[in-house]
Amino acid sequence: MQHTMRWFGPADPVPLMTLRQAGCTGVVTALHQIPVGDVWSVDAIQERIALIEADNDRYCPLHWSVVESLPVHEAIKKGLPERDLYIDNYRTSLRNLAQCGIKTVCYNFMPVLDWSRTNLSYEMPDGSRGLRFVWEDFAVFDLCLLRRPGAEADYDPAVAEAAHRQYATMTEEATTGLTNTVLLGLPGSGEAFSFDSFQARLDEYNAIGDAQLREHLYHFIREVAPLAQALGVRLCIHPDDPPMPLLGLPRVVSTEADIAQLFAACDVPANGLTFCTGSLGVRADNDLAGMAERFGSRIHFVHLRATKREPVNLPGALTFHEADHLTGDVDMYAVVRALVREELRRAEAGEELTDIPMRPDHGHQMLDDLTKTTYPGYSAIGRLRGLAELRGLEMGIRMSL
Repeated sequence: MQHTMRWFGPADPVPLMTLRQAGCTGVVTALHQIPVGDVWSVDAIQERIALIEADNDRYCPLHWSVVESLPVHEAIKKGLPERDLYIDNYRTSLRNLAQCGIKTVCYNFMPVLDWSRTNLSYEMPDGSRGLRFVWEDFAVFDLCLLRRPGAEADYDPAVAEAAHRQYATMTEEATTGLTNTVLLGLPGSGEAFSFDSFQARLDEYNAIGDAQLREHLYHFIREVAPLAQALGVRLCIHPDDPPMPLLGLPRVVSTEADIAQLFAACDVPANGLTFCTGSLGVRADNDLAGMAERFGSRIHFVHLRATKREPVNLPGALTFHEADHLTGDVDMYAVVRALVREELRRAEAGEELTDIPMRPDHGHQMLDDLTKTTYPGYSAIGRLRGLAELRGLEMGIRMSL
């Protein structure tokens, strides 16, 4: 696999030299400064490439290997009349990326929010800190802080009762912290929601259910994947995180069946998957190693991380935290073995692109990084540890095969 890390651009507190020293050859980045839906110009893309490659003549070379992400405008997700304009812009951005040699593009189709957590600094037994999601805490936000109309229907009565009891005991500091965590914008975007703007975004989906969102996704991919195929660009959708409906919003890329349905809706190789073991691994019914085998030819990018489901006593509740990369509920050995075998299959078949870009995802904040300001999940040392462990696992598997 090609070893990469995510980098959020010039404002990222983790410098490119750190990625080099971690053993990366690829950089995963995006042009967060460009408003969602606008065209990524050739000049802007080349400017980022020049920044990444500026020291390649002196040090181990780095190259922009994956776009994460080229965002899909909300008008496309909602199926509004103006979606045609934004789809045209998306196609133009794909042409410009291909012209500049960037051929792997990750995106997601989660409405309003991207990944969601309720704690960005959960203390682990070794003193490091990571990300956590607690369904009861999320219910506190939804029922007691946001007070979303109709929210009670989305929670088991026992969960709703527990949320209200918990809220009655929370300090202002605790409620502010929970609100800021849930409303956090994407790392690198500088965006965060207010209550009013957030509820307004949710209201725009009142008439959009599961079937409608799926059809909007399939319309989008049918419009862009054939062009991507002609350009040699690999599109790879990121699964829902967490893989379940939130805040009354449908989620349509959460299970193996969801992914298979997407591939069937537009059966071209460019319509592919970002195989995120953390997102998909939250669900016990997702067979990750089997999915890696069955979807192997359509896996264009990999996020390797492990989540750990925690026991809960409330009906329908889900609590999990980001575990160390080789622990948790993900059988990382079986997953990496399936991915290595897929790369070997590609090589034996004489395919042009055999190496799958991989990055360690959501490392713990540890050691010196505990005293630094970093993007949640993207501190340097935790990802360095994860990449080192995963590289060792991959080498052992390759030697055994």
